[in-house]
Amino acid sequence: MTAESSYAAVDPFELPEWLGERDVTWAAESGLRSGPGVTGLLSAEGDASLGCDLLAVDAAYPVPVAPEGVRLRAHQAWHHGEVHLVDHGGRLTLVVPGTGFTADLVLDAVSRLARAVGASAEHYSVRLRIGGSGR
Repeated sequence: MTAESSYAAVDPFELPEWLGERDVTWAAESGLRSGPGVTGLLSAEGDASLGCDLLAVDAAYPVPVAPEGVRLRAHQAWHHGEVHLVDHGGRLTLVVPGTGFTADLVLDAVSRLARAVGASAEHYSVRLRIGGSGR
């Protein structure tokens, strides 16, 4: 398990302005079935891009993926219709309850990111990769 200090909270108002002003696409760089973490990239026209990963914070085998405090804040944010944003490994990470990702959960997380930066989810799209099931 990684130390809680490696999950620094991110203020959505500190994120690039284009996230709230343009049409944005979140594209998975790894498959949804690859485990509790999915790497991805936010991008918009004009070559704007930002690494943005997803982390299912309840995965705990063989070890917890995140400290209990991060998990608690993720659940609190989700309960209030928000998503917990952190900087993990130098990348924006959306920390969500769960042990893995479905298409619906990804759509919900990205929609909550849009709202956090003051944008309508109508201006956000998602491109998924399936891989990683091992079959």
